Amino acid sequence: MQDLPNISIVLATHNRREVVLSTLHRLAALRTNHPVEVIVIDNASTDGTADEIESCLPELQLIRLQENCGSCAKAYGAEQANGTYILFLDDDSHPHEGSLERMVGHFEENPRLGAAGFTVHLPDGRRESSALPHVFVGCGVGLRRIAYERVGGLDRDFFMQAEEYDLCFRLMGAGWDVELFEDLHVDHLKTPRSRLTERTCFYDTRNNLLVTARYIPDAFESIYRDDVLQRYRWIAESQGHMSANQHAEAEAMSRYNAERDWFATLRLSPGVFEELFCIREVAERMRELRTDNVRRIVLANLGKNIYPFVQAAKYCGIEVKAIADDYFALGGRMYRGIPIVHSDDVSSDDIDAIVVSNMSPAHAARSQKRWSNLTDLPVVAWYADSVESDPVSVVVPIEQAANSAEDAPFARAFSTDPWGMGDDTVGQPTKR
Repeated sequence: MQDLPNISIVLATHNRREVVLSTLHRLAALRTNHPVEVIVIDNASTDGTADEIESCLPELQLIRLQENCGSCAKAYGAEQANGTYILFLDDDSHPHEGSLERMVGHFEENPRLGAAGFTVHLPDGRRESSALPHVFVGCGVGLRRIAYERVGGLDRDFFMQAEEYDLCFRLMGAGWDVELFEDLHVDHLKTPRSRLTERTCFYDTRNNLLVTARYIPDAFESIYRDDVLQRYRWIAESQGHMSANQHAEAEAMSRYNAERDWFATLRLSPGVFEELFCIREVAERMRELRTDNVRRIVLANLGKNIYPFVQAAKYCGIEVKAIADDYFALGGRMYRGIPIVHSDDVSSDDIDAIVVSNMSPAHAARSQKRWSNLTDLPVVAWYADSVESDPVSVVVPIEQAANSAEDAPFARAFSTDPWGMGDDTVGQPTKR
């Protein structure tokens, strides 16, 4: 009988002895036909975690680090992995029975599949998902080891926050497929670990700026840089972590131009950029709303990728009356001239629809459900879990001309040769 592909399960932990032991016992009880090795990286724990693992589960491979390297410490485990495929988990996440077999099936069915994202389930029944299509959640992702190695693996400098985006962008930029699968399941306990600390704020700000510097095409770089700066300043203000935010901005901006130069050859092509940020897809869907006589809308959620929703509405002749987001609505804040308001301040008298402006399937689904209970207006959620979001082939051009520097890249995205890069695949499924 032909040998089955083997799987390396890799997770990192720090001072969470009981949590990681529970996860490891679950993995030990997992039934699978595939040879599996489990590699645990202990991030210099001081609570006896490493000794306890070594005592209770000596068959596991344990890597002891002398310092805490965060979630990116999984890179050390990947270096030691022997598996054809690697499964990254958090120390409080574990896959469902049968998911490993189905994961291998997806990889064998598609030789260009570089990463297989799992559907992530939280204890309260909700799902967890990233802010962009194709971007996996780090607590449950299968990786083809050869693809992971060829693109350089996890960037350990990231420590935590946005490392999934960095890896995903490099995989897709190198021509590997990155897909999320409904038949792969992982439970994420998401146990408390000071998720809103100054450290989290620092790495959120710094790393999202570095991702922008590295991968966003020139035409959109300043737009997304400004959006990242504004978003994480507002989050830091809400959490009382402005000092960490300012420190992160200073470090990121001191490196920004150099990072942009170093990663120039890895800039996302128009086709890959469209797959991830959906500039043309959102515009086509907004155009369909306009055809259906929608003239005035409220955008629900200041999503991480709000820009296409705002600009698409503008180009299609739809007025955005406000952005409704209870978290960000504070002190007269505005996004590109549009007021950010509390949901209680939204009146249905002068709008035709609510459009959920969030590309995270889990968050979009929750927002759709909430707004459907708040209003009798149509609630449109193109990226919610329950909505098919296959690539839309754009066949009707957007006619309105750009009238400002901010509009120009959006307009050029609809030209035959978007941004002068010799690639007319924007809005079409990317061929790899």
